[in-house]
Amino acid sequence: MRKVISLLALVFLLGACEPGNDSHYTFELMKIESVDLPTEFTLGQTYPITVHYKLPTSCHYFNQLYYEKDLNIRTIAVETAVEERSNCVNTPNDVGEYTFNFYVTSNGSYIFRFYQGKDENGVDTFLEYEVPVMNKK
Repeated sequence: MRKVISLLALVFLLGACEPGNDSHYTFELMKIESVDLPTEFTLGQTYPITVHYKLPTSCHYFNQLYYEKDLNIRTIAVETAVEERSNCVNTPNDVGEYTFNFYVTSNGSYIFRFYQGKDENGVDTFLEYEVPVMNKK
């Protein structure tokens, strides 16, 4: 019983101290400006891939990397949380980067599609790279 009360107290305290309880957020995909990506992979190896993006205002914060896989196609975007407040400042030079590890599990080539925004018709556009996979030597 004592453990349950302690656990409930801890949950209450942590929840009460959460930053931004009064803030409201929306989520937005950001254009990936550039990518650090190997020109080839070796089967069974792990490679760091770094995406570079801009945070347009002081109210934009990195939230997570959107990552979708379909066979050997990987679609990637940066998702930001946008705090809804009136005193946001434009930050056109605020560049962020995020690195993730990619483990090569299949032969052939991988196609990486990095989100570039929407075109004039509202259709998503992507920067695409094809990276061939070499067998272990």
